[in-house]
Amino acid sequence: MIKQELLEILACPQCKGMVELNIEGNSIVCRACRLVYEIRDNIPIMLIDEAKPLRGQDDKEDRHG
Repeated sequence: MIKQELLEILACPQCKGMVELNIEGNSIVCRACRLVYEIRDNIPIMLIDEAKPLRGQDDKEDRHG
């Protein structure tokens, strides 16, 4: 799992905004860009070309708090 200290200094490579760990802890999410960055072997893959659109459970939480 990603340490909180690392998460605090990471930024979305597209908008330079704040990112957060998703519920399962297996990816990093930028809610502003609605992009998901995968974590592989405890290394966040912060590449725009490899990011996936935010969907699923995270969308439900956005709508329902």
